[in-house]
Amino acid sequence: METILPIMNQYTEIETCVECSAKNLKNISELFYYAQKAVLHPTGPLYCPEEKEMKPACIKALTRIFKISDQDNDGTLNDAELNFFQRICFNTPLAPQALEDVKNVVRKHISDGVADSGLTLKGFLFLHTLFIQRGRHETTWTVLRRFGYDDDLDLTPEYLFPLLKIPPDCTTELNHHAYLFLQSTFDKHDLDRDCALSPDELKDLFKVFPYIPWGPDVNNTVCTNERGWITYQGFLSQWTLTTYLDVQRCLEYLGYLGYSILTEQESQASAITVTRDKKIDLQKKQTQRNVFRCNVIGMKNCGKSGVLQALLGRNLMRQKKIRDDHKSYYAINTVYVYGQEKYLLLHDISESEFLTEAEIICDVVCLVYDVSNPKSFEYCARIFKQHFMDSRIPCLIIAAKSDLHEVKQDYSISPADFCRKHKMPPPQAFTCNTADAPSKDIFVKLTTMAMYPEDHYRNRLSRDMGNTDRIENLRKIWVFLKTAFHARLRCMCTCNRCTFCICQNFLNSDLLQSVKNKIFTAVLNRLRARVAEWGAMLLADDEGSITHQVHAVSSVEDSIFMASSHDPLFLEARHVTQADLKSSTFWLRASFGATVFAVLGFAMYKALLKQR
Repeated sequence: METILPIMNQYTEIETCVECSAKNLKNISELFYYAQKAVLHPTGPLYCPEEKEMKPACIKALTRIFKISDQDNDGTLNDAELNFFQRICFNTPLAPQALEDVKNVVRKHISDGVADSGLTLKGFLFLHTLFIQRGRHETTWTVLRRFGYDDDLDLTPEYLFPLLKIPPDCTTELNHHAYLFLQSTFDKHDLDRDCALSPDELKDLFKVFPYIPWGPDVNNTVCTNERGWITYQGFLSQWTLTTYLDVQRCLEYLGYLGYSILTEQESQASAITVTRDKKIDLQKKQTQRNVFRCNVIGMKNCGKSGVLQALLGRNLMRQKKIRDDHKSYYAINTVYVYGQEKYLLLHDISESEFLTEAEIICDVVCLVYDVSNPKSFEYCARIFKQHFMDSRIPCLIIAAKSDLHEVKQDYSISPADFCRKHKMPPPQAFTCNTADAPSKDIFVKLTTMAMYPEDHYRNRLSRDMGNTDRIENLRKIWVFLKTAFHARLRCMCTCNRCTFCICQNFLNSDLLQSVKNKIFTAVLNRLRARVAEWGAMLLADDEGSITHQVHAVSSVEDSIFMASSHDPLFLEARHVTQADLKSSTFWLRASFGATVFAVLGFAMYKALLKQR
């Protein structure tokens, strides 16, 4: 000891000194144990022997761990929180007596280490100092590594940025479990229970972050209350926006909040849902996505910022209070479409001659022009023709500042005629110069168009087909292909046993042909009788006056009947006519029943043919 102590005091990096002998096998196992411990659980990053206290980096890391574990944010770890902490770090809970023993040790050494039967931050730090001083560094290191720290007490990239594969044309959204976690996080820091986070409450939430992630522009991106504080809906909207635009940053933020630890998941990637390819949505004519992006395009000062802020429920008076350096190019809020809650994300695209590929990618386009500026619409029309006229992206034109005097636009046709020509909805009048919150009708319409782009595409497709002749040509091509398909199908089967062959044989049978002929004959006889009756009426018009027409015809018929009533030939002809009439009635009824039967049979044949 006299030899070793001066050396250990001179070189503080020496953690352990072991007296051993290879010849006598003295302390050989202890030698390797302490050597391994010095590598896996070093003292240097945690503790300063000269000052006999933990280093600032270790204190900072343990403070973050304490705040994450304090799930009710009351400043202490109660028994339930201590048990949860013990279980996630060491896979075993503490017995009630063990918890009391820990608290008693803390009470014995520091006065404010325990408050309201809970362990305070000072008590938590003292416990880890005690572990280190007693040579139990592995306890502190186990806790640190469980919460994502490396040997330098930095959060590892594997912890902050877990692997997440995102195929092309797919978007990222938060799933239900992530929203529940964010809801509990919001409730944890909303101490005054006003459903909004004050600046102090927001600062307290971000104490587990190495930096403040949200700037002042966030308050103009999501919903706030009258005091400018982010509301509960705005809090979730901002996280939704971050997930959609930069999922890696969202994973990083969730890592700082301890998502994978508190939810006992493998990583933050379990909070993300990767949507399916947009092409599949178009094919199936339905989507499973909940976030839709709308690019707002227009000239400078045409009212785009007003559209973005109107989504957040702010009229012109509230918009004038926004500082220029606090303005945001994004706005996101919930919109209800057919009873479903969806997120609409608006992106203000800066004016330019040509749009980049990133500025074109969206779910719906909002083209904004100023009704009081005669040169405003020309830019919208040019951008539409350059980028969106031949695409499947639905477009909606907004006539902003509709409360002002409308002037004629310096363009070849009016905006209404332009929309009619290109099969788009008519221009939507919009103004945010209202006493209350602006109307949200255009946002519902935009979200609906984004959810069901196939309806818009069919209109655009009919526009691209051109005039009626081209449509008729396509129809003829379709009829030809359909006929060829059925002819090919008939050639494929001649078994006379399957349903297809039975239906074909029935349609070509003699019974059905005879019924068709009888129907044709009955209808033809009926038409001949009608023609004869009309001829008799015309003849009566020539013999008598118009006023006595009906009486003359009746008299002629009576006279002919009386004169011929005793004529055998007339009786025979009359008998034959009545027989034909009865036969026609019978066959007419039979043909009606056969027609109904044939229609039902043909419907069954078509259904079976489709399955085949």
